[in-house]
Amino acid sequence: MNNSLFAASAAELTIERIRALAARLEQVESLTLEYKSEYSSSLVQTIAAMANTYGGMILVGINDKVEPGVERVVGVDAQATIDQIVSGCSTMLDPPWEPAFFNVPLDDESRRSVVVVRVDADVAPRPVLVKLKAPIRLSGRNATADRNQLLQLAREEPSARVLPMGQNVMSPNLERDNEGKATADFILRTGVNLPMGQAGAWRPLSERTVDALAQALNDSAFPQALRNLGNGAIDYDTGFRRLGHNRARRARLVWQATGWPADKTHLVEAIVSVDLPEPYGSATSPVASVTIDIIARVCQYAEGRGKEGWTHRYPVPDLAVLFDGLLKTAVDPKVVVEIARIADIDPALVAQPRELHLVADRQVKELLSSHGLEEIPDAGASAGGVFRANPALNLRSLTDRQEQVDDWLRQLGLDAGLAGMESLVESYRATAPTPM
Repeated sequence: MNNSLFAASAAELTIERIRALAARLEQVESLTLEYKSEYSSSLVQTIAAMANTYGGMILVGINDKVEPGVERVVGVDAQATIDQIVSGCSTMLDPPWEPAFFNVPLDDESRRSVVVVRVDADVAPRPVLVKLKAPIRLSGRNATADRNQLLQLAREEPSARVLPMGQNVMSPNLERDNEGKATADFILRTGVNLPMGQAGAWRPLSERTVDALAQALNDSAFPQALRNLGNGAIDYDTGFRRLGHNRARRARLVWQATGWPADKTHLVEAIVSVDLPEPYGSATSPVASVTIDIIARVCQYAEGRGKEGWTHRYPVPDLAVLFDGLLKTAVDPKVVVEIARIADIDPALVAQPRELHLVADRQVKELLSSHGLEEIPDAGASAGGVFRANPALNLRSLTDRQEQVDDWLRQLGLDAGLAGMESLVESYRATAPTPM
């Protein structure tokens, strides 16, 4: 949730969302999140540490003691607190620099607020020094950069720090046969970019960590959403497993489904690729990537068996279920933990996907069965595109996830009205694994 709050606009930073975050006893301080009941000089130290690392948020007016029965949201005098932080940043930081501040009033008569301090590492003048030392952020605490870390901060170009989570995923290409015909109905792609921890930046991928990610994916909502896309045509699937011989810095996991075990046509296929940067030859912060491809062939399979009178179109609710399962898996704590372990980073740094790429072999509306839904007038024809996600949405929230799914379908030119998909989507969600 703290990732979505970091990306939220001022209007979306509500006291209800902050209370929900504070009420989660498992949401302790991390690399990118800290609570402060009031101003202190250590708050400025944390601003510098976050600026020199991955950025983050400091919520002032939140009791940092996580104990049942202890009131966490205590609030502060917003203007006085902001004045103190500004003064501290001016006198303690070298060079002087201020983060962004947001005043979120409490929902009572106290006239107190939670002050949200948002530290964006992409715009901070790194290294930010305090008493000639560069604080950095570790898991839930501050430390001091060693000589190598300080030199790396000093060498950075501003563009090298920008880590657009999910926004550097390359658009996929549909494979074609010798006659130039696409070998699939469509391919969907999403993914995230990740910073690398010190150990992850040099050690090779182990089979154990890759297998652990495969198991987490198999236990997630993803396989059921993929099977649902087959619309009853799938009799057999492999589960996620390693594909081929993984390299030291790259691994691929594949899930494949067929009409029956002897059938060689993969009606639905999913490939999860993990790519770590090479450990040598770069002076900038290394960036890893996790990419998810979903390849569907049910229409082509039906057309190939046309003599038996079978045709197929993907129902829009099935596409909604696929989007929902994909997003639900992207924020599944078990999946996130395994991805973070591979990169040797705090799970808080594994952001939600922000893009969805779709490439089809024909106009999308020719692949879909409307299932009673209406095409948006004058939406135009499309064989795919790049669809943006709202980074302020918390995809672990069912309501926010529904909003994102609905928005993606509208970007496809479909008036997706969730009421029209309620029966199928709710049936899927009732049986799909739920992140704890």
